[in-house]
Amino acid sequence: MKNQFSVRGGAGDILKPDTNTRPQDNLYLAVNSEWLEKTEIPSDRSRIASFDGIDLKIEKNLMQDFSDFADGKKDVPDVKDMDKAVEFYKLVRDFKKRDADGAEPIKADLATIESIRDFNDFNLKAADLANIAALPFSMYVDADMKNTKINVTHFGGPSVFLPDTTTYQTDGAKKLLDVLKKQSVKLLTMAGVAEGKAEEYAENALKFDDKLSKVVKSAEEWADYPAMYNPMDIKDFEAKFKEFQIDYFLKESFGEVPDRMINTEPRFLDHVNEIINADNFEEIKAWMIVKFINSNASYLSQDFREAAFPFHQALSGQPELTSQEKQAYHLANGLFSEPVGVYYGRTYFGEEAKKDVEDMIHKMLGVYEQRINDNTWLSEATKKKAIVKLKALILKIGYPDKIEAIYDRFKVTPANEGGSVYSNERDAAIESQKYNYEKLHKDVDRTVWLMPGNLVNACYDPQRNDLTFPAAILQAPFYDLKQDRAENYGGIGTVIAHEVSHAFDNNGAQFDELGNMVNWWTDADYAEFKKRTQAEIDLFDGIKYGPVTLNGKQIVSENIADQGGLTAAVQAAKDEGDDLKKLFENFARIWANKQLTESIKTQVAVDVHAPGPERANVQSQCQDDFYEAFAVKPGDGMWLDPDKRVHIW
Repeated sequence: MKNQFSVRGGAGDILKPDTNTRPQDNLYLAVNSEWLEKTEIPSDRSRIASFDGIDLKIEKNLMQDFSDFADGKKDVPDVKDMDKAVEFYKLVRDFKKRDADGAEPIKADLATIESIRDFNDFNLKAADLANIAALPFSMYVDADMKNTKINVTHFGGPSVFLPDTTTYQTDGAKKLLDVLKKQSVKLLTMAGVAEGKAEEYAENALKFDDKLSKVVKSAEEWADYPAMYNPMDIKDFEAKFKEFQIDYFLKESFGEVPDRMINTEPRFLDHVNEIINADNFEEIKAWMIVKFINSNASYLSQDFREAAFPFHQALSGQPELTSQEKQAYHLANGLFSEPVGVYYGRTYFGEEAKKDVEDMIHKMLGVYEQRINDNTWLSEATKKKAIVKLKALILKIGYPDKIEAIYDRFKVTPANEGGSVYSNERDAAIESQKYNYEKLHKDVDRTVWLMPGNLVNACYDPQRNDLTFPAAILQAPFYDLKQDRAENYGGIGTVIAHEVSHAFDNNGAQFDELGNMVNWWTDADYAEFKKRTQAEIDLFDGIKYGPVTLNGKQIVSENIADQGGLTAAVQAAKDEGDDLKKLFENFARIWANKQLTESIKTQVAVDVHAPGPERANVQSQCQDDFYEAFAVKPGDGMWLDPDKRVHIW
């Protein structure tokens, strides 16, 4: 299975399993072909991957637990707010009541949106409408990137109907929008809107969405995290609006006018008057109605759930709608994610595993410190700053010690007191918005976790300079007390070092040890770092993956983290004399992925990560130790010329 020199991603079609593949030609296929041949994508999912395999086990366990709690077979655990999660689960699971209610739960709020008379009326009611509907802009409170002790207001554009602005330029865009239009008309007529009116709403909504798609940010633009930071004096911000009364909206929403605004989308704000104006009123109203009905239909009866499925199916390729029982679990888990995550962590995560993982984390941090000290392209001044940041990292492992205060504010109103799935979701959303806005005059809470304990993932937060490793990811194939240490380094070791590397990727490198956006580099060092970052962009840019082509700029931050993560894991394993073959094989194993075509298109349009198979092969190709471990030679499919291998961290 030979190939020409310097092929990125290995020889052969990475989406087609071949059990005869050698690791020297395609590491990913050599490790995963048997799995790819035997594994079936569940009918209610659009892909199956190592992450999803763990998630399926968690889903199965927690679905059974919720069912037992609801049926009285098990006592509700003594975890704060879990009793509310179980009550909500029972409400969602009661399809007899949901089917009997039909559209009734949403009718009052739908009528409220429909009753907006004109643009002046919209101006007066916008702050209240934000409680039930999407507005043609977004506003939220979050930490100030240059002073992360305090919170500040942020402004940006809304989301569009298709996955990304670039999707509108594809051949399949019209077909997708036609599916959405047909679905929206059906949902609105089911909710009692006359068919002619429903068609008018759908048509106008698509016209407005088309205008938005030309000015809001693409996924590639959002991937440049520091570019979000564009502070404005509030008077300058307000002066941008000609017809929409933004000052009135701010007073109604916050009870005051904030001093400053962080403009996350300069282009959108520059065009805001072309978007939000009296001439566009009917389109704005229709867009809000279509967003409302599509966002909330799944909270209603089974008929509504089925009628709201085609657009999701067109985007993902998912063959079947999720079962009622699964929806009950997923909605309860979604609304009460942190309490459920704490329950999961306490129930399924062992202390022995936690201690071993903590040991690996500290080992990886030590390796990272040594690699920074040994770095040949950084000056001593920049090295010292980098190590200060490294040592200041805060670790969050397993699940939080305390549950965030927002869950105290969620009240579950049962059906016999007039509650519905929709009304409880809406009330929780209103409380969440209030809670967010109230942060404006509070210090940033650095103890908040960005991920619940039952999420199969991990993250780095540049504004808090912390690492989060939920309990869910700390299991095979990523981690297992019983598996070889080298395999653990190839799995959770690379994940740990990946997240550490985010502190020094193209985004994280612009924040200091306190999470403030500060330049701590010398000019020469940063110029070299940008050169290496461009090499990482070029490494992945243009790679063909099934029906899509990868955008190197969009995925560069995650690729830098992958590069640093694998490099540090390899170093840690070498220091312990571990078998590097096992490390690279498990690194390839954790990226095993089988995915429907539609799902690939949607994911690649919006995701800042490269597809798993390409992460496995291309990053391995950049590790000099990989060539020695597997005796890879020029002419082998995995061979990449030394001058094309990217080395950053």
